[in-house]
This record gives sequence, C-alpha cells and structure tokens, in this order.
Amino acid sequence: MLKSSRCTVRHLLNTDLNTFIALVNDLPSRGDYFSSHFKSPEAMRKEFLQNGFVSEDSELFVVEDQLHHIVGVITHFKSRTPVSREIGYRLFDPSLAGQGYTTEALRLLCDYLFKVHTWHRLEVLIAPQNEASVRVAEKCGFSEEGTLRQAFFINGRYQDVKILSLLRPEWERLHSI
Repeated sequence: MLKSSRCTVRHLLNTDLNTFIALVNDLPSRGDYFSSHFKSPEAMRKEFLQNGFVSEDSELFVVEDQLHHIVGVITHFKSRTPVSREIGYRLFDPSLAGQGYTTEALRLLCDYLFKVHTWHRLEVLIAPQNEASVRVAEKCGFSEEGTLRQAFFINGRYQDVKILSLLRPEWERLHSI
C-alpha cells in the first residue's frame, strides 16, 4: 500500500471487485481518450481470481480518497524494452479532475517502481489533446520525447499519442532537492 496525505494506492481487494468492474466499464467516464473496449465482468472476475491483477507483466492498483472511495486506477506493465515500464492511469469521476489524485498516485507509483525495482525508464503514452494528463506527467518529472503517429485506435479512428518518459537519474535528482 502506498499512502500520501491525499490518497492511497493499493491492490484491489475481493470486496472491491463489483464496484471496480462497474467503474472500469462505465462508458461515459472513459471520455475521449480511452478505448471503448470492454472486458466482460466474468472475464475480469476470472483474471482477478487467478492473479489479483498482479503478474510479472503488469500490476494494477486502485486509487482511493481519504474516505476510502475508489476514485481511479493506475497500473504499470511491460513496455517495449526490458529496462522500462509503461504506466497508465485513469480517474473515474471527471468532477474530481484537478484535485491532485492522479498526480499524487503517479508520484507514489514512480517512487515505488524506482525504489523497489531496477527499471531505468518509466513512460506514459497520452493523447496530445489530453492536456490535463500531460500536465500530470510533467508535474511528476516526465519529459516529452515525441509523437507516435496513429498508434492508438480510439472512438473509431486512429489517433496520435505523445510519449513522455522519466529516467532513473532524473527521478534521483528530483529526490535529492
């Protein structure tokens, strides 16, 4: 469990599963930047029973507020190279945007990944128009590297994706200040 004054980042519990499935599969909360691809509740329950959404290739966490309500999800997973991990995050309720939950969750996860593992590079892929998500990554020390042209298929069309990264030495400098 990763904790800050604003939120807790923790693994999903069996008691959370029904709520989590409903939040993940809520189409309106996906907005313009997330795929409308769904996993069936049965498939999600089966995967949770098999590994709790934690494997060598990926690890899923829920983000909860101070009142223990699940407000988002953050995950890290296998990337293109063996020294890096990709991170994905999503806030479930758009009315909570701008309150710092996602920034704090990303900061906590980056600290965890660099302290506990040997990865050298963390990266996020973000729709260029998703300025709020870009700001979250930048506040946590990520730098823009470029654009992957038409790399995602979302809402019926191919879309460009910005790639931002945070290297271990950059993270170490942020923590030495």
